[in-house]
Amino acid sequence: MDNCWYLLTDFAIILILIVGIWQFRTVKGARSGNLTAAFALLCALGVVLYRHPVLEPAAVILALVLGGLVGWVVAMRVGMIQIPAMVAFQNGAGSLAAFLVSFVQLTREAAPQETIAKVAGVVSLVIGMATFSGSMIASAKLANCMKQTPTVFPKHDWMLLGIVLVIVTLGIVAGGTAAPALPCSLMVLILASILLGVVFSIRIGGADMPVLISFLNATSGLAAAFCGIIIENRLLIACGATVAASGSILTHVMCKAMNRNLPKVFLGVHWKPGAVPVQAAEAQARKGEPEPSPTVTVEEPRKFEKSQQQAPLAQAIDAAKNANSVVIIPGYGMALAHAQFETVQLANRLEEMGKQVKFAIHPIAGRMPGHMHVLLAEAEVDPDMLFDMDQINPEFQQTDLALIVGACDVVNPAAIGAEDTPIAGMPILAAHDAKQVLVCNLDGQPGYSGVENPLYQEPKTILMFGDAKTSINRLLQGLH
Repeated sequence: MDNCWYLLTDFAIILILIVGIWQFRTVKGARSGNLTAAFALLCALGVVLYRHPVLEPAAVILALVLGGLVGWVVAMRVGMIQIPAMVAFQNGAGSLAAFLVSFVQLTREAAPQETIAKVAGVVSLVIGMATFSGSMIASAKLANCMKQTPTVFPKHDWMLLGIVLVIVTLGIVAGGTAAPALPCSLMVLILASILLGVVFSIRIGGADMPVLISFLNATSGLAAAFCGIIIENRLLIACGATVAASGSILTHVMCKAMNRNLPKVFLGVHWKPGAVPVQAAEAQARKGEPEPSPTVTVEEPRKFEKSQQQAPLAQAIDAAKNANSVVIIPGYGMALAHAQFETVQLANRLEEMGKQVKFAIHPIAGRMPGHMHVLLAEAEVDPDMLFDMDQINPEFQQTDLALIVGACDVVNPAAIGAEDTPIAGMPILAAHDAKQVLVCNLDGQPGYSGVENPLYQEPKTILMFGDAKTSINRLLQGLH
């Protein structure tokens, strides 16, 4: 009877967790989804502690308090621009926890003798440590502590294959090793797993970070699920599998948004040799941003010598006043400039003037899935104004003004016609179809892809280069 109640309790907690994840489908439901998922995990913690009383409750309570306090302080101090790096770091921390539990379980005196438990423990240890090291690389790149361009070693693919084969061999050896030699065998396996995570992640460039983060999220859930097998915990198995499944779906969505597949992202794509614009590399180096990949084929940068009878600001004000419909396209540059509040204020002001205003969100805008939604939600945007790429693209031909705020690659028409570039074939927001385009970017240099944006040369495009926050504020003042 007790086992029946245990099953029903576990099922209820898992159902609550799934409901929380389901609420993430909409911006309005995301906040309640977070609370629902957190409640499910809190219930799971209570159930585990009730079923398996700890020998030292004081130590557990102290660890929970200290961990919660550190997490709260870090979360309160991190700005929205640092959220992607923090998410990658926390993802690695979860994988590290799965690794530690598996390591302790494998090396304790009453270690599991069942083959399934041993295999699950070794797999959890390998995936957990590889995900941890890979997440630390991703976090360092997102925090600009490492260069965001891909680092490719000689014979990189063969190096990865060799490491995988070594890990498989060491895993088999560890599975058949008994104490006291087991810890030493596992340490060698751990070092190989760390190397796998580093070599795997270091080749991923900044533009592919949304894919890498969602993939590492899936592998961290996988590590937790295998950890649940070795400790015989149904809740951990189910929750880990749920995270792995959702992360896998999100990875597929990110790849689809870029018109790429996992082998192209993770195993590398060799573009035709060519040169990167020297001016672009130098300008991005001065800004502390990643330089374009040295293997990208692009044209020499062109001068922006557009004949303009009016100053760009005056043109922008006139275009905004005369437009009946406006689509705002935010990008990572908006996040860097902390301009989300001013951008939402501008959208509200345009609505007050009787204009139809919408936000167009590209799936990979920013450095993690949903980054733009989070930034705009912080600025209290009306969720009904947010539209995904597939929803908004058919409307650009009837749009009077497309306002680009800190975006480049996601609106670059070169993705349609230019071949052998990182963005070739990538679906973009069709800003070039709007009747008029206003660009509020820092400068006219290429984005992370290193590909020149021909939209800047269009006669209908107004260029307001400079700090996006300042540009939007000036535009706001002109509309009052």
